[in-house]
Amino acid sequence: MTTNSRPHFSTNLSHPLLKLLDACTARDQIRLRPQIEKLLHREGESRSVRGKLELISSKIEQSRRKVEKRRQGSPLVSFPANLPVSNRVDDIVQLIHDHQVLVLSGETGSGKSTQIPKMCLSAGRGVKGKIGCTQPRRVAAQSLARRVAEELEVPFGREVGCKIRFQDESSPQSYIKFMTDGILLSELQNDPMLSEYDTLIIDEAHERSLNIDFILGHLRQMLKHRPDLKLIITSATIDTSSFARAFGDAPVIEVSGKLFPVEVVYKPFDDISESGGGRNYVDAAIEIINQILHDSHTGDVLVFMPSERDIRECLDTLVKKRRSGVEFIPLFGRLAGTDQQKVFQTAVQRRVIVATNIAETSLTLPGIRYVVDTGLARVSRYSPGTHTRRLPIEPIAQSNANQRKGRCGRVAEGVCYRLFSESDFKDRAAFLSPEIQRCNLAEVILKMKAFSLGDIETFPFIQPPKPAAVRSGYQLLKELGALDDLNDLTSLGQELARLPMDPTLGRMIIEAEHESVLEEVVVIGAGLSIQDPRERPMEFAHQADLAHQRFIHPKSDFLTLLNVWNVFHDEWERLKTQNQLRKFCRAHFLSYMRLREWRDIYQQIHSVLGEKRKQVKPLKERARSREEEQKWYASIHRCILSGLLSRSSRRKERNLFATASGRQVSIFPGSALF
Repeated sequence: MTTNSRPHFSTNLSHPLLKLLDACTARDQIRLRPQIEKLLHREGESRSVRGKLELISSKIEQSRRKVEKRRQGSPLVSFPANLPVSNRVDDIVQLIHDHQVLVLSGETGSGKSTQIPKMCLSAGRGVKGKIGCTQPRRVAAQSLARRVAEELEVPFGREVGCKIRFQDESSPQSYIKFMTDGILLSELQNDPMLSEYDTLIIDEAHERSLNIDFILGHLRQMLKHRPDLKLIITSATIDTSSFARAFGDAPVIEVSGKLFPVEVVYKPFDDISESGGGRNYVDAAIEIINQILHDSHTGDVLVFMPSERDIRECLDTLVKKRRSGVEFIPLFGRLAGTDQQKVFQTAVQRRVIVATNIAETSLTLPGIRYVVDTGLARVSRYSPGTHTRRLPIEPIAQSNANQRKGRCGRVAEGVCYRLFSESDFKDRAAFLSPEIQRCNLAEVILKMKAFSLGDIETFPFIQPPKPAAVRSGYQLLKELGALDDLNDLTSLGQELARLPMDPTLGRMIIEAEHESVLEEVVVIGAGLSIQDPRERPMEFAHQADLAHQRFIHPKSDFLTLLNVWNVFHDEWERLKTQNQLRKFCRAHFLSYMRLREWRDIYQQIHSVLGEKRKQVKPLKERARSREEEQKWYASIHRCILSGLLSRSSRRKERNLFATASGRQVSIFPGSALF
């Protein structure tokens, strides 16, 4: 049902039960109010109506007792004096009391991510529902939840919890619940009124991910139906006006961040060394790091690299120096959780942390005195014309560069080395364009229709997507058979919307049910949802190529992927322990974290498929004759083609192909078919 048809709070307060509802939990208010109003609109107060009202009255009393119990058990709150945001506690608490929506601009290091949830507790929130705090990244959600639990002196997972994909460490007793924005979006689909919460904090909203824009657009429609719900939008940049305007000129409060000054030193990497030629940003960063470690003896160093590969290359070179008293730590999204937590542990020696933009926001590392910024990041971009997604390395925006600079200056004066010129910085865009303007909209349109969130053209995004991208999204969904000529969902489209993946991959899986290769295509589809699990470090490229030979299928990269799964799955069943599996992965140049993510997605798909899973034989039980092998091969590739029709091409020469749109493409050199 659409937002406009959802139950809302009536202004009719004539009946005592309606007045008592305000003291109930948010969930009970939403659930019981329409029941009461429906009964009150029935003619006369018959015995059956009175009986039902008495039953509701009993439920209201139970709910009120629950609220009072939560109020009595609410954790005691204090605020660290050394955080800038602590100086504004009274102002912020008063604004939370007085307004439904508040926009807070807090510089990096201000303490907003840890202290605003506690200020909500001080304002009496978290009693009728949880205080939900969203973060763009898993590592931030987990580390912040643990930090807030520690400050409140409560066990992590009880009063303060965290929920990320495949891992829920919250409880019904939680007052504060940290989560990724993707988790809140998935909850919204099953509970459009978000009845679990009485307060929502959308942190790092300046990142403008697709999830964040979707959530904010939904809240713009929904808040008028939930006047009890408080919304706090926090941004680490000064671009708060667009958020404030979107929510009826909501009040904006600004909080400073840095406690100490930070000097910015521009060092374009061509200027760092007289030799210049053949150098890249990794070489330039290494030279700066070596200079810092030589010229100073205290203060940690945070280095920003655009990719995991760059991080490994940088660290491998630094480690070869064998410096005593210096620890080198990587930090990127696909790193194991235990390894990610190393950056938050008390340091016993000086540290050099080399990270992607995962360290740009939310994660405060107090010991950082030096930042080395390459000025680059991987950015996801989708081409509507070619239906292809790219992850190019691009110059970051000014706001991102300032975020990185703000990582130091917390405990002492800091220095930020930028490996680009000041004129380059001034020429850069002020902000990165929102993800909604550079992504594939097919999945967005599909989900919006499946969950009755309206049309993408009229949905109240902060900044709407480009018309060409919208047209491309509709075109792709029609090609997949998900939409009819009126742009309404077909039965196949409804099936696609249930699958937790790109609709092109979901289309392959639906086709696989008819081709009797469901298990194989589920594995392949899940595998295509992650980054390639095969690793090829530059210094061990030859050894990696040899190790990967055992997986290669001579006729298909898709079946090569299936071979990787089969080998890893067999080892998973045989080895049992994580240490043994990690050792196996290292020996075969495979990423344990990506393989585990692959397995998690595979299980998630099967949980959606439900009964169909029971009809599938395990891969290893299948024996095929040569003729059956050929049919099996054809069936799998027909399924794959069903999701990639517009991306098919015709061979012109040995390694040159022409696409349907007339573009010339060639096979990637890393392919087994190259």
